[in-house]
Amino acid sequence: MAALPEHTLLPPEPVLCAEYGVSRITLRRAVDGLVADGHLVREQGRGTYVTRPAIRHEYRESFVHRIAGFNSVMSEHGATVGTTVLTQRVVPVPAAVAPELQLDSASDVVELVRLRSVDGAPNHVAHSFLPAHFFPGAAKEDFRQGSLYDYLRREYGADLAHGRIVVDVGTAAPDEADLLQVVAGSPLLVVRTTVRDRAGLPLVHSFSRLRPDVSQVEFEVSVGGR
Repeated sequence: MAALPEHTLLPPEPVLCAEYGVSRITLRRAVDGLVADGHLVREQGRGTYVTRPAIRHEYRESFVHRIAGFNSVMSEHGATVGTTVLTQRVVPVPAAVAPELQLDSASDVVELVRLRSVDGAPNHVAHSFLPAHFFPGAAKEDFRQGSLYDYLRREYGADLAHGRIVVDVGTAAPDEADLLQVVAGSPLLVVRTTVRDRAGLPLVHSFSRLRPDVSQVEFEVSVGGR
C-alpha cells in the first residue's frame, strides 16, 4: 500500500486479502493502524483512500537537544524543504518586536519573511527579525536554501543557546490564505520563538504561521537534578 499514490482508493477487501495472503480480520487491523497513523482516510460513501500523514514541524528546547531551524529538522526527517523569500530588508524595529529583542524604538532590524513548503506543499509563513547592528549581512544573504540559524552560526559565530517558544492560534488573512492555499479565515497555528545567547541576550525573534492540517509542534522537556 505504501507504493500507492495519494488519493488512490483501496481495492475491495477480498482483493487485498488475496494479494497479501491474510484474513479479513488481519487486513482490517492493518488498515485501522494505517488510518490511525494518517496514511489512510475513511470517508462515508467513498471508501478508504491513501493520504499523506501530517508533516511534523518540530521545535526543540536547547536543554534537550539544540536550537535547530525548520530546514535542518525537516531535512533530517527526509523531507524536501522549499523556501520562497517574500520580504528581506532593513526596517525600524516594529513596536511588538522591540521588547522581544530588547531594542529601543530607534533601532533597526533585518526583517525576513519566507514561505516554507514541505515536499512541494505550502506549510507556513515565517517572519524573522534580527538586530541589524549584529547581523547586517542577513539583509543580503540568499536564504532560498539552507537554515537561518546555520547562517548566523557560520558567518557570525552566533551563540544560539536558549529558545523561548509560545504557541497560540490565529486566522489566515486573505494574503496568507493565498500563499498557504487555504480559505481566508481558516485557523492557523502561530509559533513565536525568541532565541538568546548564553548570557540571555536576544538574537532572533520569529513567528511562524502554520497550516495545522500539515503541521505538528513538538516539545520535549527534561528535568535534571538541579
